[in-house]
Amino acid sequence: MSTPPPSVSEATTTTTIDNSEFNPVTEGSATILFPKAEDVFYNPIQQFNRDLSTLSIRAWSEIYGEQLIKKRKHDQDEPDNQRPYISILEALSATGLRAVRYAKEIPRVQRVVANDFLAEAVKSIERNAKYNGVENIVVPNKGDANAYMHQSKADGKLFNVIDLDPYGTASPFIDAAIQSVSNDGLLLVTCTDLAVLAGGGYPEKCFALYGGSPLINHDAAHEAALRLVLGMISNSAAKYKKTIEPLMCLSIDFYVRLFIRVKTSPAEVKELGSKMSTQYMCSGCGAIQDQPLGKVTVRENGTKKFGLAQAPQNLGPLCSYCGFVNHVAGPMYNGKLHNKDFISKVLELNKDASDEIYKTRKRIEGMLTLAQNELDDAQFYFKPERVSSIIKCQVPPLKVLIAGLGNLGYDASLTHAIPSAIKTNAPWGEIWGLLKEYVKQRCPEHKMDKLSETTAGYRILTNENVKCEKEVSFELNEMSAKVEKLRKLKITRYQENPQKNWGPKAKPQ
Repeated sequence: MSTPPPSVSEATTTTTIDNSEFNPVTEGSATILFPKAEDVFYNPIQQFNRDLSTLSIRAWSEIYGEQLIKKRKHDQDEPDNQRPYISILEALSATGLRAVRYAKEIPRVQRVVANDFLAEAVKSIERNAKYNGVENIVVPNKGDANAYMHQSKADGKLFNVIDLDPYGTASPFIDAAIQSVSNDGLLLVTCTDLAVLAGGGYPEKCFALYGGSPLINHDAAHEAALRLVLGMISNSAAKYKKTIEPLMCLSIDFYVRLFIRVKTSPAEVKELGSKMSTQYMCSGCGAIQDQPLGKVTVRENGTKKFGLAQAPQNLGPLCSYCGFVNHVAGPMYNGKLHNKDFISKVLELNKDASDEIYKTRKRIEGMLTLAQNELDDAQFYFKPERVSSIIKCQVPPLKVLIAGLGNLGYDASLTHAIPSAIKTNAPWGEIWGLLKEYVKQRCPEHKMDKLSETTAGYRILTNENVKCEKEVSFELNEMSAKVEKLRKLKITRYQENPQKNWGPKAKPQ
């Protein structure tokens, strides 16, 4: 059973402070004193991030905590299995709000180190820890985050949980964090630089920070952003004989948030090449072909052989469907983005959570329900509006396209990242074949003279090699019914504008 977090009524204040200098802000079970001078960074829109992070650390502790407790009891001979044991580092803490919430809302937390480089931030952390009565758990620290993590590793003081929530990219902090997190520990990573990860203006910066190029001007750019960050983290971990397991990786508003289990496994490190791939993306029709960088073959006796991946067949500089130029994206992580059991645990805790503390609980339910129902053996997605605009036909209903894919023998789902998009394991040749058949069967008014002969849509519709391997039927089926049922659930899926000018705040001076 889930252990409930401490209630708000259990909070005690131990320090009387002149409130005239501060604006009290209550979030979750914490009340922080936010300086009126605004010399410490605080963004109220990130409550969703903090609510979700608190629940996710609790889920991690309930799934993997028993293993850590057994190791700790063996190492330290502690008979009391209710004794606090979780150590957390919030490497870039600012006001200390997140650290205070972790201390008050996550059972069995022994220590939360709240680090920041700014002296004013450290004063704020200390003040808020005392004000909330958790100064025995929250430890303020002034210092460079990387230097602190490296020193902690050198001292043998690893953290069970490390939370990286910087302004911009987390890339400079990953190497130190990977070394400082304990085996089977949880790494939480935020990157708010989606203009770099998912935009088209900074491909050189994306490659410098993340070791790969983005999917420019593609519907699935935000999923590619998640995979670029995972690829960068995977490469950092491999240097230290560590691997990562993505537990839950989400594209949220103006940032990505990843929850990753880190473990030491030299054997699994050998599989990294097969979990990384480049993508060949057509600049005309958006078709993508995945190219793994490594190959794993399982022998009859169960052992594995590692080698080079085979180059893609019939793939040149031009798209085989429309003849436009193929661009190369990646390399990036090509494995699963979520652990469905982990998401189930977070949803379970969220269901029992208090609306008073977790005010974004409804949106957590909506986004995680979508993430849990995503295909986990397929990469990327497309929007029906986008593909129909290329061939100049009316937009097919989502359920009709999904039914068509299902009747061809493929799987399809929604995605948490953007509304009304289809994720499928069907190759793009089948997707375009399906669209051509839709025009033939359902769009008798469609006229080719709407299309110039130089457009991608005209070339697809006149390309005799673009066709489905099986007979196409758009009759609704079990898969389309499942997706429609999910779409009709009364859940909050995506962020509504909560206030004027919401989004990333200015970096504190």
